[in-house]
Amino acid sequence: MTSQRHYSPADRLLMQADAALRTLLPFSGQPARPSPAVLKNETELSESETRHVAGLMRINHTGEVCAQALYQGQALTARLPQVRQAMEQAADEEIDHLAWCEQRIRQLGSHTSVLNPLFYGLSFGIGASAGLISDRISLGFVAATEDQVCKHLDDHLSQLPAEDEKSRAILEQMREDEAQHSTAAIAAGGLRFPAPIKFGMSLVSKVMTKATYRI
Repeated sequence: MTSQRHYSPADRLLMQADAALRTLLPFSGQPARPSPAVLKNETELSESETRHVAGLMRINHTGEVCAQALYQGQALTARLPQVRQAMEQAADEEIDHLAWCEQRIRQLGSHTSVLNPLFYGLSFGIGASAGLISDRISLGFVAATEDQVCKHLDDHLSQLPAEDEKSRAILEQMREDEAQHSTAAIAAGGLRFPAPIKFGMSLVSKVMTKATYRI
């Protein structure tokens, strides 16, 4: 029989610090899956199209930074071991998205957002606070957040140039994964947030997207 390893609070803090560095340092996240863009042909985009696509991918990259921080914060304060494990597994899966977006941004000759450390810290605090309140609210926050992400991805997919197959392949796979995370969080007992809370989350999300499109 195998036993689950138990970590001390100090161990968990060190693990969170390591996760933060792997999220924020360039090319430090190693994806488990190859980018969906690998099998797609690179097409020539105009200068304005390139800037716009880079801005969209930068928003999505920052969104994945926030997702990492959110999950790590929730894992730190989750009460039930199975909830903690679910958060840690979701964070591992989101590393793929983080790496794919960064790769595409570099291919477009652009950069990730300089605001990422700020958004990481804010998201970690929100995740940890949700976990302290209850696991049900924590899981519900995941579902509501992923629903917001799916809406952003749908909007970005509609804005991509038709010929940009690489960016489209990445966002489509991310859309599929995020929808699965939302469904899994509700199935695990997550609370369905009411519309006013979702509206407030949407307003906060808009601040992030406006700030990171160019910066």
